[in-house]
Amino acid sequence: MSRLACVKTALARIATFPATKWGKWIVLGAWILILVGLFPLAAKFESAQSNEPSSFLPGTAESVTVLDLQEQFPGGDVTPAVAVAQREGGLTPADRTALAQVASSFNASLPSGIEPPGLMPGPVSADGSAQLLIANVKVDGDSDLLLEDVTKLRDDLAAAAPPGLVVKVTGPAGISADAIEVFSGINTNLLLATVLLVFVLLLIIYRSPVFWVLPLIALGFAEITVRGLGYLIADAGVIVNGQSAGILLVLVFGSGTDYALLLTARYREELRRTEDTHAAMAIAIRRAGPAIVASAGTVIAALLCLSIAEVNGTAGLGPIGALGVAIAMLVMITALPALLLLGGRWAFWPFIPRYGSTGSSETQGWWRRVADRVGRRPRATWVTTAVILGVCCLGLLSYSPSLTSADDFRGEVQSIQGQEMINSAFPAGASAPTSVIVPPGVDQEAVVAAMTATPGVNAVSKTATGPPGVLYDVTLDDPPYSGAAYATIDALRASAKAAGGDGVLVGGPTATEADLDAASQRDLRLLIPIVLIVVVIILALLLRAIAAPLILIATVILSFLASLGIACLIFDVWGFAGESPALALFGFIFLVALGVDYNIFLMARVREETAQHGTREGMLRGLAVTGGVITSAGVVLAGTFGVLAVLPLVSITQIGFLVAFGVLLDTLIVRTLLVPAIVLDVGDRTWWPSELWRRATRRPDS
Repeated sequence: MSRLACVKTALARIATFPATKWGKWIVLGAWILILVGLFPLAAKFESAQSNEPSSFLPGTAESVTVLDLQEQFPGGDVTPAVAVAQREGGLTPADRTALAQVASSFNASLPSGIEPPGLMPGPVSADGSAQLLIANVKVDGDSDLLLEDVTKLRDDLAAAAPPGLVVKVTGPAGISADAIEVFSGINTNLLLATVLLVFVLLLIIYRSPVFWVLPLIALGFAEITVRGLGYLIADAGVIVNGQSAGILLVLVFGSGTDYALLLTARYREELRRTEDTHAAMAIAIRRAGPAIVASAGTVIAALLCLSIAEVNGTAGLGPIGALGVAIAMLVMITALPALLLLGGRWAFWPFIPRYGSTGSSETQGWWRRVADRVGRRPRATWVTTAVILGVCCLGLLSYSPSLTSADDFRGEVQSIQGQEMINSAFPAGASAPTSVIVPPGVDQEAVVAAMTATPGVNAVSKTATGPPGVLYDVTLDDPPYSGAAYATIDALRASAKAAGGDGVLVGGPTATEADLDAASQRDLRLLIPIVLIVVVIILALLLRAIAAPLILIATVILSFLASLGIACLIFDVWGFAGESPALALFGFIFLVALGVDYNIFLMARVREETAQHGTREGMLRGLAVTGGVITSAGVVLAGTFGVLAVLPLVSITQIGFLVAFGVLLDTLIVRTLLVPAIVLDVGDRTWWPSELWRRATRRPDS
């Protein structure tokens, strides 16, 4: 036996170890020990998440540099909570008295997270209808403390406000508190909704009151393991925020359920051919395992590409998401086989796959009829399908990645209400001044004059002096979280640097949002080509061909563009202010990686059948036998991502809808019609330059 054959035999024995009589007990025992060790860490996963604004920032941006340098100024490590009090018709003396009293009372028992002297009176609007009060909240990375301090401030002001006086707390601290509060409930609600959805779908797919328990137990193994390891990763410095944690949960449940369905389908198929359940499971692992590992590897590789993103939240999703998919895959090819063997054939009751009975067939059934229909006119089928998808791409004409933090909350939140009140009575930028640091040795007056003359700038005031230089607050005319304000930031940077050199730095909340938008666009341009190259290489290695991977990746790209086009039209109907800057990148990563997943499941089986029956019959058989299980897997994955669409943030809703719709489109149209039709039309050239292609060219009829 050759060395390569020995290696293959050894790997096969390792892979099928969970299918042995003693192996299943050893595997389950090992997983139980892992869960016992990681459970205490899993319980701390939420505490390791960073939901303050810095968790979403581009790590090397100018605004982040300003944020770091501000800590060197007196009181620089703070973020303002801006309270706005407004009465229609003008503030009364009683209003002013009440505001002064609540400020005095609040400052008398100042929360530990509020910088002394506490809540201070700010300017009154020109029409006398509103007044600002400002408290500086310490920035120390403790999101819970920030939320507590802002909540106390809001409660105290609301309790003291006379009838008719409307008081809201906004500013950077107010917006951060609202974002933290939204994220704080996401994981629990998302977990409950996802578990319920997976339970219902498994019940419908297998129509068994027993079977659904086994995949859910395996998913529980994966979820606890990922949360425990996720805590260690976050504790080591990888940024994990509420958005990435929510996507992680969906990835684990969605991909894990997909792998469970594919392995179980092959196991049921083998149970009808093999009398011994352990032997049937061993065959199922050997046949389905490589496709599952390759599919998971594709998603893992695509997610790891995110690690080089500039945006911290995006970069953090890379390793944590890859970990989630890897653990889900590992659980489903080790723990799930052991659980299925413990359940035996009766786990599928009342539809028990008995030895010698019939099940999914390559030559009959609904999916074979679909395959035969595609096979009658393959060129007309794929051309028509491609044209329809191309028409869907026209929705991209309305694509506008202009969604800002102010537009991201789906419900009413106090910080946005307060910002709207400020917009009506003050310069809109008063709630979140832009910070400018002018280094020592620079002509301060020239820089101030240049900033004051910049269109869109309302006022410039000196705030503090410290080692980095002089800190100025710049109030903008436009709302701080708007496209117009972002344009002012660009102009302000240009004019300030022209007057004082490149050492002049512009930061603050508006600059941060502008930098975040720019970094998101940079990540999109950089990562898409990298992901495409990685996926094509993996497909080429798996299928041992070049033509087939190029066909598959082209269909997935078309599917993604069509899905994004339809999503943009739907978002316009829903009244969203635009698309999230991260939508296209996240949608591409998930739809390309997960879309290729289903093509891998299909084409791996087609390649197996082609080796015996030729390309045409292999394609028809592959589609017939995998159609049901891949469609079921697609529905489950779309459902789990669809859960994201009900969460209270527009950006996450958009990601959930896009991926859910895209997965269904890819599963029901691309993988069912487009890919099979192209392969049937291209024929044996699909496998160029592999051995399958060479064998076909040597046939007398080729």
